Parts: sequence; C-alpha cells; structure tokens
Amino acid sequence: MKKQGVTITVHMVASVDGIIARPDNSISWFETGHPFEDGEEAEDPTAFLKSIDCYVMGSKTYELAMELSKDYGWAYGDKITIVLSHRKFEDDRPHIVFWEGDLQNLVKDHLSAKYKSVWVVGGAEVVNSLLQLKLVDEIRISLLPILLGNGLRYFDFLPEENKLKLLKAKAYKNGMIDLHYAVNQ
Repeated sequence: MKKQGVTITVHMVASVDGIIARPDNSISWFETGHPFEDGEEAEDPTAFLKSIDCYVMGSKTYELAMELSKDYGWAYGDKITIVLSHRKFEDDRPHIVFWEGDLQNLVKDHLSAKYKSVWVVGGAEVVNSLLQLKLVDEIRISLLPILLGNGLRYFDFLPEENKLKLLKAKAYKNGMIDLHYAVNQ
C-alpha cells in the first residue's frame, strides 16, 4: 500500500539460506557467483539507480558502508541517505541525514512529502520495525549462490506472517537471482 505517493522498497543481498552477513559482519561473499548459461546479462545499473530518490539505513549499515567506502567509494552516490540512529555521528556531506525520531513520522511527514522511490538498504532491526509498522510496499532480494549456514538473518523476530506477491523474478548469468515482491498488508 503506497503512502501518499512514496514507495518504500526493502532491498537486500542474501545467501540462499537467508543470511546477509557472516557472524563477524563480513560480506566478502558478495562476490560469489557461479555461471548460469540460461541467465540474463546484468542490467546497466546507472539508469536504474537514477530511479531511486532516497536511501534509508540503520547505523550499523552506515558504519559498514563507511568502512567499505574506503576501498570502493560511497555506494549511494549523492542521493539523500537517511541514517537511523540514536547515536551521534558526524558526517559533513550534505546528502547524509541522521534521524532518531519515530519511523511512522519519518515516512508520513518526511519521506512521503519529498520522494517517490525510497530504498531501505540495510539493517535487519530497521527492516523488521518497518514491516511491523506496515510501512513497506516492496521487498527486493538478490540471492547469491551460496549457503553460509551461520550469520545475521534479515528477517528475524517478526511477530506475524507477511504475505508477499511475486512481481518479478530474474536469473542472471553469474547465478544470482533477483526476486521482487509486493507486500500485501
């Protein structure tokens, strides 16, 4: 259910067994691939990324993104990135905004008024809270061809089931599968 024109999309990269990070929080396995001849070529991300107006992430994801940016650059470009945290951070980039308020107010009063496409890119705690508050419209999962067995699960401790409607599924030549769901609320 769209909230005043904004679409809130949760995006995650996960192993087939639903893990988003190893127990030490590492994600080096993101480079995992296995040739799949019947798969599609990967899309050019430039045009697609332009369709995203704003990113939202938790503070732990922000810290990991900052660490990774030392080697790979800031993955979210100059798009507004809202970091949810009760801790104090300093970042002098004007497109990084820290938010410690209520999630419903964030979506209703801030995101809905300014953006059409908001992607939540990290934080199992953040995602689970947004799902519980029924603020998520879509879930997009990029499954990598690996079973990790142990680590941080993205969807944990949900108090109720959430039915999803599959909108699209794509398999790529590197063995990754993208799943795109609408959240039925």
